[in-house]
Amino acid sequence: MNPRKKVDLKLIIIGALGVGKTSLLHQYVHKTFYEDYQTTLGASILSKIIILDDTTLKLQIWDTGGQERFRSMVSTFYKGSDGCILAFDVTDLESFEALDTWRGDVLAKTIPMEPSYPMVVLGNKIDLADRQVPQEVAQGWCKEKDIPYFEVSAKNDINVVQAFEMLASRALSRYQSILENYLTDSIKLSPEDQSRSRCC
Repeated sequence: MNPRKKVDLKLIIIGALGVGKTSLLHQYVHKTFYEDYQTTLGASILSKIIILDDTTLKLQIWDTGGQERFRSMVSTFYKGSDGCILAFDVTDLESFEALDTWRGDVLAKTIPMEPSYPMVVLGNKIDLADRQVPQEVAQGWCKEKDIPYFEVSAKNDINVVQAFEMLASRALSRYQSILENYLTDSIKLSPEDQSRSRCC
């Protein structure tokens, strides 16, 4: 693809309350980390332009509220998304156990529901000492579901860019594949008319 050609991708970041979704997003987009914690109400959107595989991508990343009372509202944001980050806090076992529910919500709402919908899982806060979710357990869960796993720290900027760009890369591949299939399907030529040989 031509780097002057832009592709817009909508990515969402979801997970339980307090796992650091907003911090991860701010670290990726603005290279900043905020100590003071504020709950995201509903959703907020940040954009970032990157060049990946000779293509300019405009990433529109939706940061969603993790509170249970926002769950039904948040699920409306999944529609039309090109990929998803599932985040949990390695120091909070419940946030890891909730991944199944979050993943199920996304798969139920993304249309068409398909196994190729791009996801990555981020185990955040690896900079903290009181870890509750062993790396092997998280890796096992992800391997079982064929989802890439990253151990990250929004605070110390560990693996944040790599995780977001892995998702962007997978979302771009899916986008190109859908576009290719659409073009192929819409340009099916009808068989040539049988040659009419008539004398003058």
